[in-house]
Amino acid sequence: MAKEKQIAIKEAEITNNCPECFNQELKLTFYQKHKYNPFFHRTTDQVIYEIKCKKCYSIIYPVNWTPDIERVFEYYNKLVTPDRASIRFTTLFFILLLLILGLGAAAVYFYMEGLI
Repeated sequence: MAKEKQIAIKEAEITNNCPECFNQELKLTFYQKHKYNPFFHRTTDQVIYEIKCKKCYSIIYPVNWTPDIERVFEYYNKLVTPDRASIRFTTLFFILLLLILGLGAAAVYFYMEGLI
């Protein structure tokens, strides 16, 4: 039920040659994974990267990287600062929590009064 979304945290234009079409317009993008649920929103510490050619639209996988692409990737990888891993609870979570606590307190009250 949880939805996963990858949010771009850093994008960079690279002027290295594409291994497929030898064009000099590559785009390096770093994504951070976020999970959305009706009860909470979670930011994970997982960072994913993608290098894509802007002319032939092919994704360049690490197997096809040249030493120049590797050097540029290492440089930009050091510059990336992802958001901290965290959990934010939604209002639905707090409403259900208050409802459960209220029902529990009412049950204890009625038990102590001998009404149950």
